[in-house]
Amino acid sequence: MIIGFDAKRAFQNSTGLGNYSRMLICGLAHEHQDVRAFLYSPFMDGEYKKYFSSYANVSTRMPSSIDRFFPNLWRGFGVTVHLKEDKVNLFHGLSHELPHGIPSSIKKVVTVHDLIVWRYPGFYKPFDRFMHKIKQRHSCKIADAVVAISEQTKRDLIDYLHVPEEKIKVIYQSCDPIFWEPVSEEDKQYAKKTYNLPEKYIVCVGSIEERKNQATAVRAMTELPEDVHLVILGKPHGGYYSSLMGLIKSLKLTNRVHIIKDAEFEDFPALYANAVASVYMSVFEGFGIPILESMCSGTPVVTSNVSSMPEAGGDVALYADPQNPSEVAKQLKSIIDDSDLREQLVAKGHVQSEKFSQHKIIGDLYDLYCTLLPD
Repeated sequence: MIIGFDAKRAFQNSTGLGNYSRMLICGLAHEHQDVRAFLYSPFMDGEYKKYFSSYANVSTRMPSSIDRFFPNLWRGFGVTVHLKEDKVNLFHGLSHELPHGIPSSIKKVVTVHDLIVWRYPGFYKPFDRFMHKIKQRHSCKIADAVVAISEQTKRDLIDYLHVPEEKIKVIYQSCDPIFWEPVSEEDKQYAKKTYNLPEKYIVCVGSIEERKNQATAVRAMTELPEDVHLVILGKPHGGYYSSLMGLIKSLKLTNRVHIIKDAEFEDFPALYANAVASVYMSVFEGFGIPILESMCSGTPVVTSNVSSMPEAGGDVALYADPQNPSEVAKQLKSIIDDSDLREQLVAKGHVQSEKFSQHKIIGDLYDLYCTLLPD
C-alpha cells in the first residue's frame, strides 16, 4: 500500500492541523509496516522533520529546480508528477485540500476538519475566505472518500457542500502522544517554576482569536474567588489580542489573568495538570482538541455547549453557553469547590479519552484505506 500525503502542515504547523498530520503519519508508519508513505511538502525545514526520520517506510518529496520558487503552485498542481513516479495508489489530503490533476487510477481521500469558513465567513479575510471555499469544494467533489473529524463536520459537509452521506466517514481526531503519558511531579514543578505559575489557576488553551472566545473566560473571572487565576496559553492572531488586553485591564484583572504566548509544547501536559480546571469556550470547532488534551492530563474541563464540543467531552465535561460568563463561572466554581466532583470527572475523563486514542484512530483510517484499495 503506497500512500501519498499532503504534508505541508506536518512540517510547518505547530498546532491542531500539524499535530493531526504528524500523529496520523507516524501512527500509520509505526503500526502498519505494509504502508509505504510519501510526504509531499514545499518546505521541510524546522523541528518537525525529526518526527519522520526514524521510519524506514516514510520518504519525503519536495519541489525541485524552478518549482521551488512557486511552492503553492507546486502543491496544487505540480505534485501530481511525483505521484506517478512514486507509484502512489492513494493520496490523502490531511487538511481540506487535494491537488488538481490526480490521475483517476489513484484513490483520493481528504480530511475536512471544519466548515467554519462557510458558517462564519466574517472570521476570514476576503481572499482567504474565497480560497478556502474553492479548495474545499474542489476536494470534496473529486475525493473518493471524505474523512470528517466529527459528526458536526459531517452534518456541515452535507448541509453546505451537499456531499453524499455515503461518501463521508467520521474518524475522530486524537491528540499528541505526549498527553497520553503520566505527568511526573518533577515535570509539574518544572512548569511551575519556568512559567511562574500561580498556586491556583484555570488554564485556557488555544490561539488568541475571536472564534476561540477567551473573552468569556476572562469575564467569568470576576465571579470567581480572588485567589483563582486564569492562565491563557496561545499565540495572538489579528486584532483580537489587543481587545482582550483592553478587557482584562478594564475589569481590573491584570494581576489574575496571565497570557503565555511562547510555552514549549512539551510542557503543555504539565501546564494542564497543574491547573484546577481548564476552560474552552470556543464559539465553534470541528472537534476541540484542548478538551481531549485536558481529559488526558487529568484536568476537569468546562467547555461550550455548541457544535462539536459535546462530542469530544461526552458526559465528562461540564457545559455552558459560550456567551454567558456567569454560566461559565458557575460551572468552574463547582469544580473548584467540590473535590468529589473533581475526582469523578478526572476518572471519567480517562475513560472518555480512550474513544479518541491514537490506536483507534489509526485503525479506523487503515480500514478505510483497505476498503478503497481492496487488492
